[in-house]
Amino acid sequence: MYLIFLRKAIDSAADGETALELFEKLKPLLVVLDWNLPDTTGYHLCQEMQRRTNVFAIVLSSHTDEVDKIKFLSAGADDYICKPFGLAELAIRIEVVLRRIRPVTRSRIVFDQFAIDSARREATLNDRITKLTALEFKILYFLASHSGQSWSRQQLNEKIWRGNCDDTGEDQLVSVHIAQIRKKMIQVDATGSQFIKTIRGYGYRFEPPSRTTMAIY
Repeated sequence: MYLIFLRKAIDSAADGETALELFEKLKPLLVVLDWNLPDTTGYHLCQEMQRRTNVFAIVLSSHTDEVDKIKFLSAGADDYICKPFGLAELAIRIEVVLRRIRPVTRSRIVFDQFAIDSARREATLNDRITKLTALEFKILYFLASHSGQSWSRQQLNEKIWRGNCDDTGEDQLVSVHIAQIRKKMIQVDATGSQFIKTIRGYGYRFEPPSRTTMAIY
């Protein structure tokens, strides 16, 4: 099963090929993906959609192992729902994910060679775009907008997920997404490894080079 949720419409597809065709045609805000599809897997479909856009993604699966949940979240999924589930739960989960679509007061934060633009939802390092999922962008923007401040994994869970990731384990969930952000930044430029610092036994801090000045536009 594959569902596309739009602002005022819902459409569906029974296989991955049709799903991608609808995806390109409708440009959805959010997709709901089943783990098992006749011609592909929800995992690969999620990766492909995240490669094309920053669409929000929720995964439905009968797999309850934590490693499977982390695998999907690493692929860009914003939530993971184990079967069986009720439609009321699905509706609430969708509502929680879509709450992340919020305007922000500050548009662009610049630290010399690194810039993050909330209006365009882009992060650039040495003028090269770092391709982030919607959730990864939100995490990076939050940390960058509080440069120099240390945040525990529990605090980041509350700020980013609003405390809704208990089933997966908040410590691992936060760490997985931070690791993905670092990996993507390093792929763009090796200096990307220096921005997000790990505070051992506690959490993370955004810390640009010491001589860098912060500008907000």
